[in-house]
Amino acid sequence: MRDEGLPTQVACRVLEVSESGFYEWRTRPPSARAIRHAWLTDLIHQIHQQSRGTYGAPRVHAELRLGYGIRVGHNAVAMLMRRAGLQGLSGSRGPRRRRITPLDTPADLVTVTSPAASPTICGL
Repeated sequence: MRDEGLPTQVACRVLEVSESGFYEWRTRPPSARAIRHAWLTDLIHQIHQQSRGTYGAPRVHAELRLGYGIRVGHNAVAMLMRRAGLQGLSGSRGPRRRRITPLDTPADLVTVTSPAASPTICGL
């Protein structure tokens, strides 16, 4: 905090925490959860790069469960991907356009050989 120009005492008062608690928190070793999240984030980065950036959280989760045998929740994978700034590609590549060839045009099933008897009657 001091590096950013704000005295520690003022910041602790604003955040309503004790100074001793702040200094204890700063020197505390990382928790088991933080260590596991860092390890999983590295693994998620690796899987995401192997998929050329196409896998999102559901596929990364499936790869972790089925490919690596790691038990992890899908929400945890989504949260770690969000924190790491990773996203998969969504949707398809777009509609496929077909060219209409003469063979694709439908045949004329109604063949009218004679003109209508009157303008209001459509008879064959």
